[in-house]
Amino acid sequence: MTKVEIRSRTKRRPPAPKRPGRSRQIVRWLLLFVAAIIVVDSLVGEQGLLAMLRARKQYEELAATIARQRAENARLRDEARRLTDDPAAIEEIARRELGLIRPGEKVFILKDVPLASRSGPPSAAPPPPSRRPIR
Repeated sequence: MTKVEIRSRTKRRPPAPKRPGRSRQIVRWLLLFVAAIIVVDSLVGEQGLLAMLRARKQYEELAATIARQRAENARLRDEARRLTDDPAAIEEIARRELGLIRPGEKVFILKDVPLASRSGPPSAAPPPPSRRPIR
């Protein structure tokens, strides 16, 4: 028999699958641990998901504050323009805040009238005193 014949007669079995050794198991657990750390860091870390959500919320709050400030600035700019250009606006503020009147106008000041008795039927509260002139 030749060598070729001997080889063909003997059947070689495929090698049995090796069970992972102790070192492979350690490597596997180590990789799993490192992956878990990376996932936790991406969620909670300095530049993680939670930090991004906090920054987005802060951005939205600041954008809303800026919008309110811009609206307030526009209102104040309009009021300043009215006070420099519109004499009626100046007169209105002088009458309302300073209580000024024009010459020849009469001012009637109405005082609160005390209630007659507390046991009677409830009545509507009297209006607050007015300093506006009656025309």
